[in-house]
Amino acid sequence: MKKTLGKLLTLSAILLMAGCSSDQQTNSSSTNTVKESTSKTEQTTTASTAASSDATSGASAQEYTDPAEMKDAYDVVIVGAGGAGMAAALSAKEAGANPVILEKMPIAGGNTLKSSAGMNASETKFQDAQGIKDSNDKFYEESLAGGGGTNDPQLLRYLVDHSAAAIDWLDSMDITLDNLTTTGGMSVKRTHRPTDGSAVGEYLVDGLLRNVHENEIPLFVNSDVVKINEADGTVNGVQVKVDGKEKSIAAKAVIVTTGGFGANMDMIEQYKPELKGYVTTNQEGSTGDGIKMIEALGGQTVDMDQIQIHPTVDQTKSLLITEAVRGEGAILVNQAGKRFFNEMETRDKVSAAIIDLPEKSAWLVFDAGVKERVKAIDFYEKSGLVKSADTIEALAKEIDMPEADLKATLDTWNKAVADKNDAEFGRTTGMDNDLSKAPYYAIAIAPGIHHTMGGVKINTETQVIGEGDKAIPALYAAGEVTGGIHGNNRIGGNAVADIIIFGRQAGTQAAKYAVK
Repeated sequence: MKKTLGKLLTLSAILLMAGCSSDQQTNSSSTNTVKESTSKTEQTTTASTAASSDATSGASAQEYTDPAEMKDAYDVVIVGAGGAGMAAALSAKEAGANPVILEKMPIAGGNTLKSSAGMNASETKFQDAQGIKDSNDKFYEESLAGGGGTNDPQLLRYLVDHSAAAIDWLDSMDITLDNLTTTGGMSVKRTHRPTDGSAVGEYLVDGLLRNVHENEIPLFVNSDVVKINEADGTVNGVQVKVDGKEKSIAAKAVIVTTGGFGANMDMIEQYKPELKGYVTTNQEGSTGDGIKMIEALGGQTVDMDQIQIHPTVDQTKSLLITEAVRGEGAILVNQAGKRFFNEMETRDKVSAAIIDLPEKSAWLVFDAGVKERVKAIDFYEKSGLVKSADTIEALAKEIDMPEADLKATLDTWNKAVADKNDAEFGRTTGMDNDLSKAPYYAIAIAPGIHHTMGGVKINTETQVIGEGDKAIPALYAAGEVTGGIHGNNRIGGNAVADIIIFGRQAGTQAAKYAVK
């Protein structure tokens, strides 16, 4: 029996923003602030649990399909309800298939919900409207340089060349990212954010979920896929645990969007032992399940030892402080009150510079202007992470720093902004505004585990590559579960681009295979 539910009940949001990107995706956390809408899905239930979980980036009542309505077969089964999974489902539906989304966590959203900086894209209509000169070639070259030249060139080329179309696709669904900023390693403003400058994650998940409902795509939570089934070398469905029971679901194609393994410390230490003891910004569902299931089918993996640490992570709550804070003008200072590196360099280099400090930590220092332009700071302040004072000297005293030295650092920086010349460290971006508007603020940060660049090997059609470098029939993957796109260092803002662009492609290609 089908019935239409009315308004979604919205609980208070508990947004634990952590990611730029990140990325990213499945095995989820929560949805956060779901706008008023009418669900057209099959009979649904309201889920409002997991608010106290580590995985929870936000908590709101959200409608999900009743487990009793789970069918024995679908055209396309999508494993994971993060950004990549929902983008894949919407694209599969557009292409004429009958998709379903299975999510192991109690609430959809995954690491995508934790993304804060924005989505990188080049040659977009929003850049053009604001007079920002950019090109796909420039986006490609800067991402390649950021990844140490080790990115898969075909995957990276596909990403940049389809980035503007992805921005348009989101906009067509009333998910508008027209506020532009920049992240480390990028020379122009190509990081697209919601109009009000707020974190991209909650806004993106909200919008994607709304469209999933409107398109009558079933989405089951607490549905843990434990195996991908195959016969004669062709994938034909999955095994899923629901309510303590295991069920087989047949499918003409399967898309894996289960995210990375940033919350699986055993895997982290296996591939990069030196990261033992680091905090992680990942939601608790990011445990590498999809990678393991694909490996069991003979799927190849790439770059598994390439694990990104993000330079600005609060160490008390493992919250990532968005790169947009630096992109809008903040500086990094050591305990002596002095700048020590170009804040807008790539994440690997900034992290290394912080680790080289005697304290292995630093302070983000900014003014009221930055706070006004980056809405995420309001949340950090409510979480007790932000120190503030009416003067620079008072702020220095608050964070146990030499007053004269911090004052001199700010004066030197403000002159560099005025002259458009950072003689100390060569910074060229995030210099549109100086730091002269009281009050002043500081947040203590140090590096933390953020994104796993490695994962399963795919081609530009998102087919999973198996033995003999041949695609495994009917198996697709997108998002952080895959490897190769970002090389040895992901540029902030590229993960959201990754999940939307390759999520769309996976849905289109899987549907094409399923309904041929």
